[in-house]
Amino acid sequence: MTGFLDGLSANALAALPWLFEFWAQPHQLPPEGDWRTWVCLGGRGAGKTRAGAEWVRAQVEGARPLDPGRARRVALVAETYDQARDVMIFGDSGIMTCCPPDRKPAWEATRRRLVWPNGAVAQCFSASDPEALRGPQFDAAWCDELAKWPKADETWDMLQFALRLGDAPRQLVTTTPRAQATLKDVLRAPSTVLTHAATEANRAFLAPSFLAEIRERYRGTHLERQELDGALVEDTEGTLWPAALIEHARVAQVPALSRVVVAVDPAVSAGVKSDLCGIVVVGALTEGPVADWRAYVLEDASLRAASPTAWARAALAAAERHGAERIVAEVNQGGNLVEQVLRQINPVVPYRGVHATRGKAARAEPVAALYEQGRVFHATRLGALEDQMMQMTAQGFQGTGSPDRVDALVWALHELILGTRPARPKLRTL
Repeated sequence: MTGFLDGLSANALAALPWLFEFWAQPHQLPPEGDWRTWVCLGGRGAGKTRAGAEWVRAQVEGARPLDPGRARRVALVAETYDQARDVMIFGDSGIMTCCPPDRKPAWEATRRRLVWPNGAVAQCFSASDPEALRGPQFDAAWCDELAKWPKADETWDMLQFALRLGDAPRQLVTTTPRAQATLKDVLRAPSTVLTHAATEANRAFLAPSFLAEIRERYRGTHLERQELDGALVEDTEGTLWPAALIEHARVAQVPALSRVVVAVDPAVSAGVKSDLCGIVVVGALTEGPVADWRAYVLEDASLRAASPTAWARAALAAAERHGAERIVAEVNQGGNLVEQVLRQINPVVPYRGVHATRGKAARAEPVAALYEQGRVFHATRLGALEDQMMQMTAQGFQGTGSPDRVDALVWALHELILGTRPARPKLRTL
């Protein structure tokens, strides 16, 4: 490498930082061939934004600063106008950062557009406002984080009608994948090509501690596969909890709660090869009519315990952290032993044992119906629990092992909401 650099002229050395083809990873370069849509899928930090910004540069720039490029009118579409400006244009890997000084475009804030010295224009659009794409026309487009767009179908459709200039208009989609219908439709199109990379592909530009910590925290969950591996995680066929339903349940704030319980699905055995002990904390706002009650999943404290005392201490600690009014535990297999273990540590703990008279799937169905009705929310990251939820179907659990976390969640919601209902809700028929 040193010999190569020593052989370059001063002008060539000055130009080298702006030659993306020299520095790029394979997934950041457009594939060869005749395509209309290039989808660049990747994990967080995999270099997708840089790929998008450099592709726009390659479309609009000519051989010299004032020479025309392949494209003259470019659409920049993001989840919001702010995202388009702050990430695609002014971000650390955005267009303004990537352009050399003699080709840097001017930002016209009031018109939400970039104008290059050669006259090329890139205009910002929000996926919350698809009608703004009705009227303009383009010969290229960069769509960022399509899987997060709030009005994805409408925005994508309006963009396709607008992408009609030039001999062969093209578009680039840079996104972390989600099981979202619009993205899946785009990937199925015959004119779509795909590049893909995990977060580690861009490790040279990421903190080593970030990679180690983030992998360890989400190891084995769908968030690891989706957010780090950049894989499109499909719903289990017949799942009671599709990924979109869980995403819709996320909230940033929790109101003052009327009740909080800790539900426990005890493990039959103990030790490193035992089943997990499901421990889930759920609170509920139980003001007004029962139909208006709402529940909030506050924590998944499940663990593989070395002994019954270990899971009992974990359950009691979770109750103390959240001010829970009682612990609810399934006693089909542990019987009185479950209560005895808890009371050995805290003799006055409020406790109720519950008996399963139906199968796991049958107990889970009315809980899934509460999610469909928009009455259950997730107040924190619950990756491992959500993984189990997505693998629970009306025919049973499709994952490995036992759905201990889901069982605990189900018992908590039966205790807080379903146990008070005169009739249990039914799943919507699709």
